[in-house]
Amino acid sequence: MQPAAAKQDAVVILAGGESTRFPGKLESDAGGMPLLLRVYRNVRSIGPTYVSANAAFSENLARELDCTIVRDSRPGRGPLGGLVSTFESVSQERCFVVAGDAPFVDASVYQRLLEAWTEDLAAVVAERGGRLEPLCALYDRGAFLGEARRELAEASGAVRAVVESLRHRRVRFSDERVLGGINTAADRDALLGLHL
Repeated sequence: MQPAAAKQDAVVILAGGESTRFPGKLESDAGGMPLLLRVYRNVRSIGPTYVSANAAFSENLARELDCTIVRDSRPGRGPLGGLVSTFESVSQERCFVVAGDAPFVDASVYQRLLEAWTEDLAAVVAERGGRLEPLCALYDRGAFLGEARRELAEASGAVRAVVESLRHRRVRFSDERVLGGINTAADRDALLGLHL
């Protein structure tokens, strides 16, 4: 096992989705602040933080995101394209990935994944209800990039397919809310207990 303080990992927040079911989702209210800002504040203490984006954020939100914003150089290729674009801008050996619509993922989630890391692995990925959650994971940046570029060029372009090709470990989270993502306004209200 690697001690938690042995390396500083990068944080990659994936915030480039189309949000067709909930336009403006990442800037919608998530308990007194924009959803993306809430996610950023939950994880920024972990290490240098990068936000993967397809478009510019509002001036107010951009001002609050005191981190590197990486424009997706592979638009239309889904989450994997965004991850590859951002991983190419990162210098740290490992990246903690979190979805921009996961308001309860925080440093404690990262710590659980880190505790499961061993040097022979290329990924430690969250799992809930038997389902792999590849947008809540700790990745060896170089190993991930190698497989992800191949996947984008030759196959489906799915993040799960990349994970399956890597030596990885799954970490179970029993609290469904911790890894809960938001796809609609109703999802947001239910997950956060909002009555707007």
